[in-house]
Amino acid sequence: MAHKKAGGSSRNGRDSAGRRLGVKKFGGENVLAGNIIVRQRGTKYYPGTGVGMGKDHTLFALTEGRVAFRDGKLGRKFVCVDLALRPVAAE
Repeated sequence: MAHKKAGGSSRNGRDSAGRRLGVKKFGGENVLAGNIIVRQRGTKYYPGTGVGMGKDHTLFALTEGRVAFRDGKLGRKFVCVDLALRPVAAE
């Protein structure tokens, strides 16, 4: 009778990789059309002038210029791209 009792199974012990969400281009940074500005789940930030929103709520630049974060009504935060005075060089 020298044997071990069967060990129990664990229901924990797994985790998913991070989704790399967040602000990719900060206020004052220059962007080109198509650059991703914010990756998010839901609408923490809303698109303002010069910014589009993808089906996964990713905000991206529609024009080249400088990124600006602005507060709107109802506590909403908007991301805008202000037109640059001079063309933005590719970085």
